[in-house]
Amino acid sequence: MTDSRSAVQISIYLSEADEWHHRPLHLELLNFLREQEIAGATVLHAVAGFTGRGRVKTSTLVDAGGRLPLVLTFVDTADHIDRVLPRVKEMAGHRLIVRESVTIETGELA
Repeated sequence: MTDSRSAVQISIYLSEADEWHHRPLHLELLNFLREQEIAGATVLHAVAGFTGRGRVKTSTLVDAGGRLPLVLTFVDTADHIDRVLPRVKEMAGHRLIVRESVTIETGELA
């Protein structure tokens, strides 16, 4: 018998410069997801990348100036994701948001 469970993972491609009410968007999203008791969320800081049609930014460019890419990823049950996603889209709807069906092999969702 397998212990794996179905879940949904959301990835949001952001920039360090993105803000929500004059605060860093990635931190505002994390705070919101924590308040909503999402199973897990992480922000990854990229060493290089681009968003949309913007030019490639790298951590070695002097002029990157707080505009490096970030990826915020969170995972939970489909019902829980569906409940928080409208607010997430309100906060970060201008950025690429990807939804994937995933399988949880170990760990807890609740």
